[in-house]
Amino acid sequence: MVGPERSEQDQYVGWRDLTVWKSAAGRFAAGIVYRAARWFGPYPVLMVTVLLGLSAALVLIAGSVEIYEAVAETDGVAGLDEPVLQWAIAARSPDLNEAVTAFTTVGGPVGMPVLATIATAGLAIWRRWWTPVVLMVAATAGSLLLTVVGKSLVGRIRPPLADAVAPYESSEAFPSGHALNAVVVAGVVAYLLVLRQRRWSTRAMTVGAAAVFALAMGLSRVYLGHHWLTDVLVAWTLGLAWLSIVIVAHRLFLTIRHVRRQPH
Repeated sequence: MVGPERSEQDQYVGWRDLTVWKSAAGRFAAGIVYRAARWFGPYPVLMVTVLLGLSAALVLIAGSVEIYEAVAETDGVAGLDEPVLQWAIAARSPDLNEAVTAFTTVGGPVGMPVLATIATAGLAIWRRWWTPVVLMVAATAGSLLLTVVGKSLVGRIRPPLADAVAPYESSEAFPSGHALNAVVVAGVVAYLLVLRQRRWSTRAMTVGAAAVFALAMGLSRVYLGHHWLTDVLVAWTLGLAWLSIVIVAHRLFLTIRHVRRQPH
């Protein structure tokens, strides 16, 4: 179940070999990781790589807090928060409120873990390897940590309850955990599917579906008055950054396995 032949199937996205690094920075990182793997093995190095990536993501969220505060002071993007909320209020209707509330529940603290577990189990069984479990656990753990740290650093208040749709939420607003987790979970699922899809059109539809899901989840939070627009925009950015780090870590792992199988 963990033999080399399994990782070989993950080596390509279409014609592109993920173990080939075109940039100098990529080749440099792959060389360091490979030398470390010779001493400690690929799995410990993979975990260290993910932890280093998470540290970088935490630096990103600290930076995003500074950027948010600067923008808020100059009334830049944050100036859209109130107008967008008013547009959302004007677009509401009882039936649409009910439908959007049902959808956003999928991305909540109960719905999203259930969805991630089902998707991960299905992918692990289909692929007959543990890669989906390892990637999803690492990705969602990092996503949760980024959400908690971001909320504690900013402590931003949500839109007034009078402008929100029940059921109400009382935790800090910045960043949107629903939006951040949607990007990460949908992104990991799409990545794992794309690794086994040979047709360009199928890969495009998979990535498109993941993007639509994450986009809709974030916009649903604004529509319901549970988050400001900037909460969602930053969550999308952080989610994409963390997702990229997880994917790069997996590529480095694939590179280690590929090089170790080559005859010397």
